[in-house]
Amino acid sequence: MVALKPEETKQVKGMTLRRDPLREDCFSVVNSDAELKEWPDMSDISRRQRLHRHMNNETGAIEIAAQCLVDFPEAPWELRMHLARQCWDESRHVASLYRRLREIGGRKGEFPISNFEWTVTCALDSLAARLALQNRTFEAGELDLLGQLPPKWREVGDDATAEVLESILADEITHVRFANQWLRRMIQEDRRVLLKIAMAARFLSAVSAAVAPKEGEMSPSGLPFVKGEEKLAPVNIEDRKHAEFSDAEIDQFLRQSGFESIMTTGAEG
Repeated sequence: MVALKPEETKQVKGMTLRRDPLREDCFSVVNSDAELKEWPDMSDISRRQRLHRHMNNETGAIEIAAQCLVDFPEAPWELRMHLARQCWDESRHVASLYRRLREIGGRKGEFPISNFEWTVTCALDSLAARLALQNRTFEAGELDLLGQLPPKWREVGDDATAEVLESILADEITHVRFANQWLRRMIQEDRRVLLKIAMAARFLSAVSAAVAPKEGEMSPSGLPFVKGEEKLAPVNIEDRKHAEFSDAEIDQFLRQSGFESIMTTGAEG
């Protein structure tokens, strides 16, 4: 159990979250992804913003895994080694993304950043809950996103960035896989872990609802937000299977995400 001190937390729209990790002065930090600026096309500024945002997200992934090592020293050695290797993987991702950002004319701090995954995940008091949110939820969502991005970068002639994203995807599969494996083991040893995971999922839903744009407010793209029109990345069924999500779990995710029409195809594939 991890009990946060008041000075380690912050209040955002009525929700108690973990205080942001430190960033260099060049960065402007906002409280949620809804406050970021984004461009839906693949223009030069859009490409720089995408790399800049991804670079900070990978930095946050390092910090979350490292904080788990600090906060849960009693975790099994094998699991701690997985988390340590994840720190190494994520640090390589940051270095690769930062190199590409500079190569296309970008710089640190050019765009606002959000540490949403850190502030939510590291507010949780158990390792199982953090694995469920960071690895099994946020990084599993990245599997979906990275499954579709490389072709978009190749369409604008940026094969170098496409290759960076493909290498990141390969690592993220292993991060999601070890979390799935260890969560199953934890649940087998103590069924009360399920309650921790359920509470973590409920907490994420509550925070997401609190920080999401309201009807008519400006979205990151600069257009009025319309509830129900948010775009979701296509479900990366193949890589979710590699990460050891079961067919039943994938089907449930497809159903909840509004992708019922491809469920049969995904199961057959």
